[in-house]
Amino acid sequence: MLTGPDGWPGLADDALATGTPLTLRCFSENPATADPRLRAVGEAAWHGTPLNCTEDELYMRISSTSRRNLKAAERNNVTVVASTELDAVHAFHRLHVRLRKNKYRLLAQPVEFFERIWQQFTGADAVITLLAEVDGEVAAGAMYLVWGDTLYYKFGASLSEFLPKRPNDALYWAALRLALSRGLRTVDWGISDLDQPGLVAYKRKWASEERRVVTLRGGPDPTPKTEVGTMLGELTRLFTEPSVPDEISTQAGALLYRHFC
Repeated sequence: MLTGPDGWPGLADDALATGTPLTLRCFSENPATADPRLRAVGEAAWHGTPLNCTEDELYMRISSTSRRNLKAAERNNVTVVASTELDAVHAFHRLHVRLRKNKYRLLAQPVEFFERIWQQFTGADAVITLLAEVDGEVAAGAMYLVWGDTLYYKFGASLSEFLPKRPNDALYWAALRLALSRGLRTVDWGISDLDQPGLVAYKRKWASEERRVVTLRGGPDPTPKTEVGTMLGELTRLFTEPSVPDEISTQAGALLYRHFC
């Protein structure tokens, strides 16, 4: 672990000596950002919610918009179920496939990817899947990991037709309450690209801490997109057409996703 600026040069010397492309992300105050051998190629926002408070105090810390949306979710009979079971992971993955396909025109990670995460953490009940339901139908979901004294938000998905009922607000609040009940120190909402202002603004409603994360690159630029990469892009476009059944898109993701990594 890098504990101070004096340790960075030696670490960077070893990493850059190979002449291979190097990409890293760090907070903006990290000494790596001042290294002239690295160039900044991106910036994102990180959000976190400290839990050094009671539930009532936490409720008053979130934005007034979030509090209004929580009342709307309650009026719309949105219920949230927290589970550490694999069935909940599978239910979340179905949402994830639909969101990636219909909103972003991307293939989803295969279900085996999520199953392996669950297998690695399930012994400590450290994979928590939250599912928001409206009249018995899953409207939104999120997967969280517990590590140390922190609850980490990892994946989220929701169905657009349910958004007016505010299922995502119900999910976020349920996650905060769950972390508080477990005696955790903070909720880490992860990073959001600055070209997604809607997502950044949404996380700001729940987080009381915000920091900048910089993407740095050293060495030669990564290999340009190849003919294979172009082909994968075209296959993605075809398999995420609205006319393609979700099950086919799911199978395509399972077959092709490893080639994107």
